Amino acid sequence: MTEQPHTPWFLGIDLGTSSCKSIIVNDQAQILGLAGRGYDAANARSQWQEQDPQALLAGLVASVRAAIEQAGVAPQACAGLSVGGAMHGLMALDDHDAPLTGVITWADGRAAAQAEAVRASDEAADLYQETGCPVHATYPLYKLLWLRQERPHIFAQAARFVSAKEYAVAFLTGHFAVDYCTAAGSGLLNTHTLEWNPRSLALAQIESRQLSPLAGPLETLAPLNEDAARQLGLPATTPLVLGATDAANSSLGTGAVRAGQAACMVGTSGALRLVASAPLLDAQGQVWSYAIDGQHWLVGGAINNGGVALTWLRDMLNALLPQANRRRFQDLLALAQSAPPGANGLLCLPFFSGERSPDWNVNARGVFFGLTLHHDAGHLARAVLEGVAFRMRSIADMLADAGLDPVEVRASGGFTKSGFWLQLMADVLGRELTVPDRSETSALGAAFWAMRGAGAVRSMEQMADLVPARRVFSPAEDAAAIYDPLYALYRRFYRDAAESFDQIAGLQQQLAHQHRQNGKD
Repeated sequence: MTEQPHTPWFLGIDLGTSSCKSIIVNDQAQILGLAGRGYDAANARSQWQEQDPQALLAGLVASVRAAIEQAGVAPQACAGLSVGGAMHGLMALDDHDAPLTGVITWADGRAAAQAEAVRASDEAADLYQETGCPVHATYPLYKLLWLRQERPHIFAQAARFVSAKEYAVAFLTGHFAVDYCTAAGSGLLNTHTLEWNPRSLALAQIESRQLSPLAGPLETLAPLNEDAARQLGLPATTPLVLGATDAANSSLGTGAVRAGQAACMVGTSGALRLVASAPLLDAQGQVWSYAIDGQHWLVGGAINNGGVALTWLRDMLNALLPQANRRRFQDLLALAQSAPPGANGLLCLPFFSGERSPDWNVNARGVFFGLTLHHDAGHLARAVLEGVAFRMRSIADMLADAGLDPVEVRASGGFTKSGFWLQLMADVLGRELTVPDRSETSALGAAFWAMRGAGAVRSMEQMADLVPARRVFSPAEDAAAIYDPLYALYRRFYRDAAESFDQIAGLQQQLAHQHRQNGKD
């Protein structure tokens, strides 16, 4: 499609954990350009999950410039841009706004002890009811406790605490601001009042002035910082619409914003979420509720281990192979497809980096159960995928118990590139999966905020109308007979293993400490 030189276009930026993706669309949400650029991310096997903030900015600039070049659009015709960022990140800045830490990501588990201490306290239930965030090390609130206790010199120097997105917005505009959804994913925002939560601030021992000013997703910041605009190749007059997080943007870009619709995302991690008209809080403190604006909340559950679980297995197998024979991610999917449904009775608890929803067990560990001499690498690969799908089914059950049982599930994330994986997920969930005809849903959702800020769309529902369905995957007729009994065993085995998880996690920490001490001797 050839665009006229001055036809308005919109830029959506998805500042992810391992890469930044930028998308350019016209006022009909047709994709004109799409580009991504990776940056150094922390080792997925380490608790030390920190990103280099300068690498994030370099990835952002490179992806935007590449998308503009690919689209062949006139820079001066950009009618707006918006940035979406990965949730639950935290970075400390000094009084000159220079980083004192890297971006401590959602996957960093160093605050586990602090979160568990709060979880056992009298404040846990009140914190959940106020913030909509279950007590877990994922959330920046508990990362702040870890910083204060384990890095007191950094905590004392910190003048400001921000997310990666806030740091990027400040780079682009010269101003710090945080949208409600990013703030809601910190454990520091009151999900009812949309103000910083006094109980959270008191627990963290910080003041609201150390956090960015709060604003709705349609807040517009202009002009751009001249140096940032020059690096991007855009006019400084280009407006930046604050927008939301990658999670909310993914639901928008998937078209799952109406009642009865849910988005099922599997990438490195995974999530099953809905857009609701009010926060939903359950008695068990399992469901999270993040404000998007004053009328919409993102409600659901998330898992740590999505595609990263299969990546772990690939790396384990590749360590045994010569370089020329090493397997790609697609090869692992083909291996999994070669095994029968149910993996000949092999179950996997794919908790290689702890777990979030629905049990919020940071000590959960990966387990293969039922291994025999008759199982091969294909069974292992299939069991990993089925284990991830079982975890998504447990979130669906959690939402149904809370009164949110979606009638339509829309798929997003990297797993939408594999028809086999989509079919497996539909079979395990026992639900139809609808795949939109737009890729890179988080970047697209960011572009939708830029469109809305410019008046090209006027509501979230109108945004969803721009995302038609492409394919539908229905559960196989015999899927329930295979997966229902395996899922029941999976749930029982997980419950039985819970106490052992705590014990092995403690032993692992003890052994790691001894190893570090021996290394110093």
